[in-house]
Amino acid sequence: MFILEGYDSLLCFLIVTLLIPVLALGLSVIVQPRNGSPEKRTTYESGIEPIGEARLQFNIRYYMFALAFVLFDVETLFLYPWAVSFGNLGLSAFIEAIIFIFILILGLVYAWRKGALEWA
Repeated sequence: MFILEGYDSLLCFLIVTLLIPVLALGLSVIVQPRNGSPEKRTTYESGIEPIGEARLQFNIRYYMFALAFVLFDVETLFLYPWAVSFGNLGLSAFIEAIIFIFILILGLVYAWRKGALEWA
C-alpha cells in the first residue's frame, strides 16, 4: 500500500487553503445586510446619478502595452538573482543569461514591429 509519509504539512496546507475561501464566503453571506432598498443598491458616484453603462471598451493596445511591461518586469526579476550570484556561477551562466536577454530582445523587436508599443 502506498503511504505518503512526510506530507502531513502539505495536507494541512491544502486543508487551510481550501477552508479560508469557504469560510470567507460563508461569513460574507452571514454578515451581509439584508434590508437593502433600491435606493441603497444604486451606485454612489459623488452624489451624481449614474449615467450609462459601467463597462467600457478599451483599445487592445493598452492591454498589449501592459503585457509587454509585465514581460520585461518579470525579466528583471529573473536577472536579479543571477546578477547577485554572478561571481559564483561562471562562464556558462553568463552565456545562458546572454541567450535569455537575446530572446527577450527578439520579443521586444517583434512587439515593436507589430505596433504593440504605439499609443496612437
